[in-house]
Amino acid sequence: MQELARRPEEVPEVFAERFNSGDAAALAQVYEDPAVLVAGPGMPVTGPDLHAANSRLQDLGIPIRVSPRHVYRNGDLALLIVDWIIDGTGRDGQPVRVEGTATDVARRGSDGRWRYAIDNPFGTASRQLVSEATAEPTS
Repeated sequence: MQELARRPEEVPEVFAERFNSGDAAALAQVYEDPAVLVAGPGMPVTGPDLHAANSRLQDLGIPIRVSPRHVYRNGDLALLIVDWIIDGTGRDGQPVRVEGTATDVARRGSDGRWRYAIDNPFGTASRQLVSEATAEPTS
């Protein structure tokens, strides 16, 4: 498994590699303690709720692809703008497509490694758009 990021622009790739491994404990290491995940507009979660939100997406069994667009660094903080997509067939046989442009904040820790302090996967998307993108498929 890839080491934690030594530079802020590496954080999305480390996240994707650990997400795709299916190892929730390894994915949790990509976040500082405490970190915030914005599970949807106006819905910040931390601690066990953060890890549960990521687990729900990992449990789909579909890899995430990331494409960093911008990284702006100021000392030990960095703003990351990252396009991402989860697109494929889930373990239940249903097609899944969830995508967004994240606006994330990473911080360099005392160990010199970069981790997410704030993970906002849907960036500035409206609540309605996020709800539609993450809705359960209907038959």
